[in-house]
Amino acid sequence: MVHGADSEVGRLRTVMLHRPGPELSRLTPRNNDRLLFDGIPWVARAQEEHDAFAQALRDRDVEVLYLTELLTETLADDEARAAAVETVLGGLELGDTMRHHLRGFLGEAAPADLTTYLTAGIRNDEVRGGFGLVTSLLAGDAFLVDPLPNLLFTRDSSVWVRDRVAITSLAMPARKRETELTELIYTRHPRFAGTPRIHGSHYEHVEGGDVLLLGPGVVAVGVGERTTPAGAERLARQVFDDGLAHTVLAVPIAQERATMHLDTICTMVDVDLMVVYENVADSLVAHTVTAAGQDDSGSLLLDVSGPRPFLEAAADAMGLEKVHRIATGLDPVEAEREQWDDGNNTLALGPRIAVAYERNDGTNARLEDAGIEVVRIAGSELGSGRGGPRCMSCPVERDPLPA
Repeated sequence: MVHGADSEVGRLRTVMLHRPGPELSRLTPRNNDRLLFDGIPWVARAQEEHDAFAQALRDRDVEVLYLTELLTETLADDEARAAAVETVLGGLELGDTMRHHLRGFLGEAAPADLTTYLTAGIRNDEVRGGFGLVTSLLAGDAFLVDPLPNLLFTRDSSVWVRDRVAITSLAMPARKRETELTELIYTRHPRFAGTPRIHGSHYEHVEGGDVLLLGPGVVAVGVGERTTPAGAERLARQVFDDGLAHTVLAVPIAQERATMHLDTICTMVDVDLMVVYENVADSLVAHTVTAAGQDDSGSLLLDVSGPRPFLEAAADAMGLEKVHRIATGLDPVEAEREQWDDGNNTLALGPRIAVAYERNDGTNARLEDAGIEVVRIAGSELGSGRGGPRCMSCPVERDPLPA
């Protein structure tokens, strides 16, 4: 099947989502910080909001794929099942007695049940065997296999760059298994058979929220809390080697909780228009990276220039006179509030059509004043994990933009 994307705004055809599930019901005030989830959501309401989000996409003729359904279909294959089990048992906290028990228990589980165990986790008091020192010393409600509440944010674990899928490498240990499960789907699911892959969970850290396809041949990579300089360099070399891009813009991001990824600062809503967190827009810079031939050993050489203002560097790389911007909020205080509520984390369904949380009145008004059609969705509970429509979606296929 045809998959891929060369921009953030080509008409969206297929998207991968994750409907909130039992993994969110595992969050407590004692473990949510460790599991990197900001709040304790009302799960039933989050599911209602997510269902409405998915329906809004279908109403625009977007095919919706669910990560857990793809995973269950993948786990029907014996080799995929064995790989998934061995990966989850690689943790050093289990001990040999419990690891041996879980290998048999998980290996015999039906594909749908195994999907639940891998995503919602397994508590010590839920195990009926493997009793030993580990189970004796751990609290009953301690997790032997952690839940994955951040699966909701499918953008982070993979991103398509033209016809290749980049499996990312998530920086935080609590999220490492997300990329491993995503990689299993892209490697083993029949739908993605033969899909070329770049990067991978074993490489330097790159997270999908930091990767923006500004336009055909131009990729911006945020470098900060989650994506490392080495990860950005690795990705740049890969896209140049495979002819996927001619320019990579490396964009340093201040180490602040509210600006974790590049897509918490800016997202595209048209080929030359961004919605931008105004409070940092003027300080945002980019280093322009291009290929500069090969050295004597055949290794790719990189030319790095800058830094210079991000929007100027983006316009030059995209061959535009200017990249225009729409400010998050109406003033500095409202901008900070609405950026925190993911006001600029929009998902473009096509040029000048964007999905946004309904609660960000100021940002949405500015978008509409600029001629952007805003598809409003509820996010009171979905947003409790600090992520908007873009974070919650991985475009699998977009129409290419015209040259």
